[in-house]
Amino acid sequence: MPLMDYKCPNCSGPIKFDPGTQEMVCPYCDSVMDIEALRSFDDCTAQPSESEANVWDYSGSGWGEDEQQGMVSFSCMSCSGEIIGNETLGATSCPYCGNPVVVKSTFAGTLRPDMVIPFKLDKNDAILSLENHYLKKRLLPKVFKERNHLEEVKGVYIPFWLYNADANAHLEFKGTKVRRWSDSRFHYTETSHFRIIRGGNLGFDHVPVNGSQTTDDMLMESLEPYYTADAVDFQSAYLVGYYANKYDVDAAASSPRANERIRNSTVSEFTRTVVGYNTVVPVSSNVRINCGGVRYALYPAWLLGSTWEGQSFIFAMNGQTGKFVGDLPLDKAEKRRLYWKMFAIIAASLLLISQTAIIFLP
Repeated sequence: MPLMDYKCPNCSGPIKFDPGTQEMVCPYCDSVMDIEALRSFDDCTAQPSESEANVWDYSGSGWGEDEQQGMVSFSCMSCSGEIIGNETLGATSCPYCGNPVVVKSTFAGTLRPDMVIPFKLDKNDAILSLENHYLKKRLLPKVFKERNHLEEVKGVYIPFWLYNADANAHLEFKGTKVRRWSDSRFHYTETSHFRIIRGGNLGFDHVPVNGSQTTDDMLMESLEPYYTADAVDFQSAYLVGYYANKYDVDAAASSPRANERIRNSTVSEFTRTVVGYNTVVPVSSNVRINCGGVRYALYPAWLLGSTWEGQSFIFAMNGQTGKFVGDLPLDKAEKRRLYWKMFAIIAASLLLISQTAIIFLP
């Protein structure tokens, strides 16, 4: 059931965003509308926010009065997830845990997104990706594919904070180079020790951090990358037919994760330049992050919920690229069989070596 409602100007039927054509389509009279034609429905005053060095800050803009009319916040009593819908939705289920959700309050108090990456893949693509996910999984129970019940397939826009920053780094390593040679009497080993210093600047654009406590950070980061080249200025028309998760972690509270990702990436990139040594040991690293702008974006994801033998399994697909992730059950009997097979191979190899080894004594 659509979460927002736009009417077709030709037949007054509800229209929705089609990922394939990237247009608004009426399923009743087959009318196609350029999404830009619906811009008048939205208050498009959102602007990126620039912050001072070393201070993440975001002020953003509010939703327009026309956008807020008829919108409510739905709250899941099980996982505390919140989604945005219209007041006619009545009752629905949580796209994260599958439990029923109830109307919590009228929609208010949430900043309007700056940008959105529209869905490029549809529900059928998500189901096909799940089937492909089953393939070549040796430890997957053979009956799982036939007997598991796919309960939920929902398109959800996940809230992300996007951080821009410059990182200034100074790193120091200890390295060694080993040279070996021999003569008629001795074998020689020469070990040279080096102090290695790396430093410089790196620029980062749109470092994403999940702004929802409901969706697992590791699950969302495993769907990356998202490509912001496809991002467009936010319009509420893109939400038609999909769920839109409310952010419940603001830009300031999400900034430690952004700093961590920037710092780790900076150290990793400079470490990659230390080559040509036999051993390399990090000694110290100092990364100073100069904060730039912060933007609020919605990224598309398909969430698929499945149950099997009383267990729930959640899968996710990047709605832009099709990258698919999710845990599968393990066939314990097959796992034990492979374990003992490997044990037998190793034992047989060791026995063969012990029987054929020749020991020379001085």
